Amino acid sequence: GKMAAAAEREGSPSLSAGEEEPPLGLESLVEEAAAAASAGFRLTAVRREPAVRLQHGVSGLEPLAWSEDHRVSVSTARSIAVLEQLSDVHSGGQEMVIHRTAVPAPSAACLLKVGPKKEVAECKEKFASSVDPTVSQTFMLDRVFNPEGKSLPPMRGFKYSSWSPLGCDANGRCLLAALTMDNRLTIHANLNRLQWVQLVDLTELYGERLYEASYKLSKADAPRGELGDFSEFQRRHSMQTPVRMEWSGICTTQQVKHNNECRDVGSVLLAVLFENSNIAVWQFQLPFLGKESITSCNTIESGINSPSVLSWWEYEHNNRKMSGLIVGSAFGPVKILPVNLKAVKGYFTLRQPVVLWQEMDQLPVQSIKCIPLYHPYQKCSCSLVVAARGAYVFWCLLLISKAGLNVHNSHVTGLHSLPIVSMTADKQNGTVYTCSSDGKVRQLIPIFTDVALKFEHQLIKLSEVFGSVRTHGIAVSPCGAYLAVITTEGMVNGLHPVNKNYQVQFVTLKTFEEAAAQLLESSVQNLFRQVDLTDLVRWKILKEKHIPQFLQEALDKKIESCGSTYFWRFKLFLLRILYQSMQKAPSELMWRPSHEEAKILISDSPGMGSTEDDQEEGTSKQASKQSLCDTGKGMDIDDTADDSLPQPSDVGGREPMEEKLLEVQAQIEAVEMHLTREHMKRVLGEVYLHTWITENTSIPTRGVCDFLMSDDGYDDRTARVLIGHILKKMNKQTFPEHCSLCKEILPFTDRKQAVCSNGHIWLRCFLTYQSCQSLVYRRCLLHDSIARHPTPEDPEWIKRLLQGPCTFCDSPVF
Repeated sequence: GKMAAAAEREGSPSLSAGEEEPPLGLESLVEEAAAAASAGFRLTAVRREPAVRLQHGVSGLEPLAWSEDHRVSVSTARSIAVLEQLSDVHSGGQEMVIHRTAVPAPSAACLLKVGPKKEVAECKEKFASSVDPTVSQTFMLDRVFNPEGKSLPPMRGFKYSSWSPLGCDANGRCLLAALTMDNRLTIHANLNRLQWVQLVDLTELYGERLYEASYKLSKADAPRGELGDFSEFQRRHSMQTPVRMEWSGICTTQQVKHNNECRDVGSVLLAVLFENSNIAVWQFQLPFLGKESITSCNTIESGINSPSVLSWWEYEHNNRKMSGLIVGSAFGPVKILPVNLKAVKGYFTLRQPVVLWQEMDQLPVQSIKCIPLYHPYQKCSCSLVVAARGAYVFWCLLLISKAGLNVHNSHVTGLHSLPIVSMTADKQNGTVYTCSSDGKVRQLIPIFTDVALKFEHQLIKLSEVFGSVRTHGIAVSPCGAYLAVITTEGMVNGLHPVNKNYQVQFVTLKTFEEAAAQLLESSVQNLFRQVDLTDLVRWKILKEKHIPQFLQEALDKKIESCGSTYFWRFKLFLLRILYQSMQKAPSELMWRPSHEEAKILISDSPGMGSTEDDQEEGTSKQASKQSLCDTGKGMDIDDTADDSLPQPSDVGGREPMEEKLLEVQAQIEAVEMHLTREHMKRVLGEVYLHTWITENTSIPTRGVCDFLMSDDGYDDRTARVLIGHILKKMNKQTFPEHCSLCKEILPFTDRKQAVCSNGHIWLRCFLTYQSCQSLVYRRCLLHDSIARHPTPEDPEWIKRLLQGPCTFCDSPVF
């Protein structure tokens, strides 16, 4: 019965092979999605494989977070496990494709800087041997004072992690702020996909600042006691012990250059809440590279007793951006603090703190989310603040009108019988998800009324999806397609499990129709930023082995009416997935030797070609495995025209390719060629705008012009006019590329590679079309294309071109 129910749930979002297709066109697709949303609360959570097993138990509060660039971080007792979701176009497997990395915990304990080392050591010895038990016992048992442990177990693991907005590191992706159990706050970046690098230790820097300021927040503060006083010893630790940290959105600052010109520079803020209720606001210049990117650090006194959590409040009213910090207390109160940002263009803040909830009702604030929404009745933007307090959800609607700031607040009760352990929010539509440890998740959908709003909620029982489980954290994907859940085994027949196996599991929150409609109507127009939605579409096509007709029709209409390259890239994605779904799975592992084939003479076996010598000499099983791994993981369908297709002559006895497969391949080639031509036109436009007459650049301008004009079937008036202007500016100069090995001319006959007359082959950069004649170059996230590194000689406009994403899949380039 359970298996049948699971099969029914799994089949619910999609059509079976025998069902009738819905009516054609975009209108029907949007109507279906709207109907599914309004029917609303019949949400069916479908399990999505794989379940990722964690090597260590989770640690800290809110251990799960999902970044804007589709990476899931899990705080564990030894490291932060990072699971990156990929919408892989080269894999035919139906499972979600996940790339796994980790940020290891530091091996050395973190000692907060509260004074000179010698004096600190003397004070610790004095407090430990004090005859006053209130001093000695408090000192010995406080892990902030004794992070190394000695007789106590070591403080390993992470307390909290937080993702920055997209566009903060050198590759334009998200940074990870990590807080260890022993209070070390660091910022990490993943610059080469395989390894995480620590960019800065903020705990160390803040300790140095406090030491230089004699542990006073301002010069006007009265001098405090000596370090030998236990209360002063506690105060100095408390003022630099982080509780939580959160990133703001990216804001624009003005920088004055040497010639008195002003240029806009992106920056981001990181707010760090400390035990003594102070908040340090760090300002970083983007891209964040390390200590040298820190612009400023300001400390705000919040005045909240026992602070537990914070969140940024960012509000836009009449094209004015306002900001503040929402702080919650373990005793219950919640309030917004003004944040004065110096030299931030167009940013405003509150005149004074705003109390959202003032009752000291001993319901600790465990999590706060701030969601920007549009009020349909008041016709203006508003902010919805939700906070998990015990088993209840506190909400507050903030709205700025002519009368000032309007505040409506209340609590949602009856959601959980146990305290809420985790809360997450889909910021696109305001949906909030809460979970308790008994495996029950609540979906809360805000519905506006004339005055404020109300919530309609639905219970999602994870036990119906995963069996009996305990939940430790949840996170929703950026576009709301998936919910990630940390689970362990639940009770079976009233008995607790002997062992705990921590897993990250995924369930769907949207149907295929909803995901497809959202992709077609997207304002982002970037496939990489909507990987969770494209993965749902990928799963549907791989299961049914065809693209639904109504989606094809809607996409073709979009391409005809709009012509945006985003829809062409979406079409290329669908065709590639369709191609993978039509591939035949190999009947046996290619690397495994066959004893029967070993008896056949190699010269008699068909289709082996040039591999005879290799077969006769013999290769080790390990080398065979390695070659298979390299082929599977590093295959680049962009290197040659037919790389992504199996060649009939590769393995003896393989059936000839089906006509359908050839047809799909031809469509893929046509779409890739269209995207290439569009990008070539953009590159030529940049060349025309930024070059003088007969100026030579690293871009093979004449080759790109000739390539565009070589196809008689391609008749683009814009391209022809642009090429005419460029050729007139070049004044009969050709500036050909030369092979670095033999100095022969490299002709521009192929968009993917350049081959000289001596047979030397160089791959072309897909961003500038220059041949990459070095051993080091970059690749896009999905191994779609390659690009060269920028050089110091490159002008700014070429460096901007080289910062672009992949022209086929929108992925960043490493």
